[in-house]
Amino acid sequence: MAVAGLRDDLRAAVADVPFLCHFRRASQITDSGPYAEIARRLSGHRFSVETAMETLSYVDGVNFAARATCPAWFSVGLMDKICPSSTVFAAYHRYAGSAEIEVFPYNGHEGGAEYDLPRKIVALGGALRG
Repeated sequence: MAVAGLRDDLRAAVADVPFLCHFRRASQITDSGPYAEIARRLSGHRFSVETAMETLSYVDGVNFAARATCPAWFSVGLMDKICPSSTVFAAYHRYAGSAEIEVFPYNGHEGGAEYDLPRKIVALGGALRG
């Protein structure tokens, strides 16, 4: 996500269950790291939430997605506790270029795993030929 948002010369991007997106949401709904660390810190520093979220926004994949323009292919596992699906959808919906997403309703962080590889190869092949 970061590279796609920082470079304008990419031909395509694949964002399999993208990590570090929508820190605020993730830190409120999962106890997986690193989001649990954010929640622990902010539970003891109640009046620092906005400052922390502003700082984290500099590395938030959602903000890089909003700058990215190359075609992208996303995937998400709806049972993912590491990258909660709502955080992946936040990045997908903010993506500035054309994007597609494959949803795996009964999978966690592995998403489509190797079974999704043919879709990505076809998509990337088309982007590189185009």
